[in-house]
Amino acid sequence: MSDIFQEVDEEVRREQLRRMWERYGRYVIAACVLLVLAVAGWRFYEWNEAKKAAEAGAQFEAAIALVNEGKNKEAEEAFAKIATASGSTSSYRMLARFREAGELARRDTKAAVEIYDQLAADSGNGRVLQDLAAVRAGTVLVDTAPYSDIRQRLEPMTAQDRAFRHSARAALALAAWKANDATAMRRWTDMILADPETPPGTRGQIQMLLALSDTDKKS
Repeated sequence: MSDIFQEVDEEVRREQLRRMWERYGRYVIAACVLLVLAVAGWRFYEWNEAKKAAEAGAQFEAAIALVNEGKNKEAEEAFAKIATASGSTSSYRMLARFREAGELARRDTKAAVEIYDQLAADSGNGRVLQDLAAVRAGTVLVDTAPYSDIRQRLEPMTAQDRAFRHSARAALALAAWKANDATAMRRWTDMILADPETPPGTRGQIQMLLALSDTDKKS
């Protein structure tokens, strides 16, 4: 008797499954197809991004090779091409912009500063890279811009929590020295020398600047 009940139960379950499949089967099939397409799409995206990165990396290395060969104008153009190419990854575009500005600074200060300012204003780069761009722009301008302009640009970068505070302080000290502003120069040199985290190279440069300042006073 129990076997009969078991067979009936199995038949009921099969009938329930058949009805469920007739009702929901097409949705299950559609979901499986969508899953397969999603996985395939993601795999293609990963492959395409890796291909773009490899191509951009090769172009970036070729541009650096031009720098090493002393072909600065050609390198500048190569970096500019990478920076604007839709096929380049965002990381390589950003790096190329930095390198393009660096090459431009040799012959066109204004154009270089414009690129650095754009990088500094782009929050997508993150604060560290924004600060780096801002400090480089200020450093490029040290020889030509008034101290007040350099101070406006770089003073926010000198706070203790900023990654490039040492470079910003050194640039400000140099700008003040060039402007014959002894008070401002002393402010920045004191800050640099008092900071135990100041790199030895920066500390040495400031000590040399102070020595030059003392020599100027004696002469």
